[in-house]
Amino acid sequence: MRIGLYPGTFDPITLGHIDIIRRSATLVDRLVIGVAINRDKGPLFPLEERVEMIEGEMAKLAAETGTEIVVHPFENLLIDCAHDVGAQMIVRGLRAVADFEYEFQMVGMNRALDSSVETVFLMAEARHQAIASKLVKEIARLGGDVSRFVTPAVKSKLLAKLGRAE
Repeated sequence: MRIGLYPGTFDPITLGHIDIIRRSATLVDRLVIGVAINRDKGPLFPLEERVEMIEGEMAKLAAETGTEIVVHPFENLLIDCAHDVGAQMIVRGLRAVADFEYEFQMVGMNRALDSSVETVFLMAEARHQAIASKLVKEIARLGGDVSRFVTPAVKSKLLAKLGRAE
């Protein structure tokens, strides 16, 4: 069984993330969405809410793709998380050249820790390249419309979290 791990903070999950997940699901039999706890980033949504949002979005996608998609919170090293879930592949999405520089360093470190786990990069679709969770939160916080960047369910949760009515 081919198992892939797509890690991230997903605060919140965006259409860009969903695009990478949909495309990753065609490469593996099981795709694990690794939700990083990452207290240093100070996420807007607590872990439980991020997991709930992702699970809500993934139910339909798993049925569409025929791939088992599971959500797995983690707080350890990414390579250790890959071992925990039995992943042979880590999937990373790239939006721009700046992403590549950081990701290149991460691949080098992960390969030094365990060269048997491959990292696969998927370029974001052009219409999703500018989407970043941080920017989506800022747009919503400042009263902008985030409908083009997140699903309706995520938009509702984001606006509720920020105390804004739809």
